[in-house]
Amino acid sequence: ATYPPPPPPPPPVDCAHPLPALPSMERLSRIVGHIVPAAAPPLPPSSASKWEADAKDLGKAQVLRLRKRHFCPAQSISYENTEPLMIVRGEGCYLIDDQGDRYLDTRNNVNHVGHQNPKVAKAVSTQVKLLNSNTRYLHPNVALLAEKLLSKCPPPLSVVFFVNSGSEANDLALRLADAYSGGGDVVCVERAYHGHTRDVIQISPYKFNGKGGKGKPDWVHVVPCPDTYRGPHRGPNAAEKYANYVRKACEDSKRRHRRVSAFFIESGMSVAGVILPPKGYLKNCYEFVRAQGGVCVADEVQTGFGRFGTSFWGFEQQGVVPDIVTMGKPFGNGMPLAAVVTTRDISDRFANGMEYFNTFGGNPVSAAAGLAVLEDIQVSRLQDRARETGEFIRRTLRDMRAKHPLIGDVRGSGLFCGVEFVRSRSTLEPANAEVSVICSRLKDQFKILTTVDGPFDNVLVIKPPMVFGRAEAVKFLTALDSVLTNLGDIDPNKTSRTPT
Repeated sequence: ATYPPPPPPPPPVDCAHPLPALPSMERLSRIVGHIVPAAAPPLPPSSASKWEADAKDLGKAQVLRLRKRHFCPAQSISYENTEPLMIVRGEGCYLIDDQGDRYLDTRNNVNHVGHQNPKVAKAVSTQVKLLNSNTRYLHPNVALLAEKLLSKCPPPLSVVFFVNSGSEANDLALRLADAYSGGGDVVCVERAYHGHTRDVIQISPYKFNGKGGKGKPDWVHVVPCPDTYRGPHRGPNAAEKYANYVRKACEDSKRRHRRVSAFFIESGMSVAGVILPPKGYLKNCYEFVRAQGGVCVADEVQTGFGRFGTSFWGFEQQGVVPDIVTMGKPFGNGMPLAAVVTTRDISDRFANGMEYFNTFGGNPVSAAAGLAVLEDIQVSRLQDRARETGEFIRRTLRDMRAKHPLIGDVRGSGLFCGVEFVRSRSTLEPANAEVSVICSRLKDQFKILTTVDGPFDNVLVIKPPMVFGRAEAVKFLTALDSVLTNLGDIDPNKTSRTPT
């Protein structure tokens, strides 16, 4: 092809005079139009999806062998003491294994609006085909998500930070508290778990007092868990008595010429065994902490977004408004989306000149998932479903106590339920071996997945996807009744703990 000659070079620049005018847009377009772009190299016909074929060729035994070879032993496998599951699909309240068997899921609260929710899947698929980038660029998804999330929060909660996980959210909450208060001690609750980063492990007694833990650091005060079934205070004044431990922690900090920077508590304590603080507890605790200039943090990772049924956030049941609220992956139905919500005053103190940048916190794809989740909670009335189904589950379990002496306590709110099993209702001896057997038999005989928590591994925790309804509840309760009826004698010395 014959091309027109290129334009003449520009004259030398005379620094004493203004630069010559740039070529017009029309002229530039003619120049650019003569540039022939290089063709992209064609993709090999089969290499793009080779990994998919490789993955399909791997059987469960091979996957387990590869996992044990390449993963750290600290990363556990569910049901490893019996027969691990290889889950390859999800659908609503069900997980489906490599053999096509469907397992009713009573434990995975991360998939908040159901496994592979079609609305969430469509939102993610549509957005990922267009763009996924960081939040330094403007994008409608993240701005709209912030507006819709904050509309669910009571004033003065008005500022949001998007992050990728509940651990990140609580880590940032610590930084916000330090920025506002000038730093200081943290009060946390016995058995609490706030995440896996170094800093939040230090305010998580479940971790630092457990196997491999190093104990609490000097700046952390641990107060007793407000457990009204097994704890030291169980009567009508339990809230006030448990709150007094927070008051004493604040006084101890002041006596050491320090001050409390923050009080962290989960609105519903899951790994502690489904512990909901008695009414009035948080109101008293917040007063003590704020009197010292500290902030109050509500960890809603396990309980937020309507799971309690009667309220969108767990803290609302206590009639309080925290200074900081953290939330986790249920927000994105399993996509990496979490958030920290706080007040304008706290966020302004945090904006001290150091930029806060989280590369993929609130990215367009995860934000699309979050928008779909919030919409589905409302359109499908999932908060109402959680209330109605949860009440039915707890009512039925309490009726079952007359038939099954192992059932000690039934507690919770909405689709956040706990069943504590004991060998004696007078001594409260934990029936931990029995619970391990119950979980294994529910999986093997009825294809129902459950989880166990609590300090003695004797609490069956029910926190399924929010699409879990009356039919699924009946199936679970019927199976549990059958397992308990045919449990027989269990030798604790010959029973291994079932990792769920």
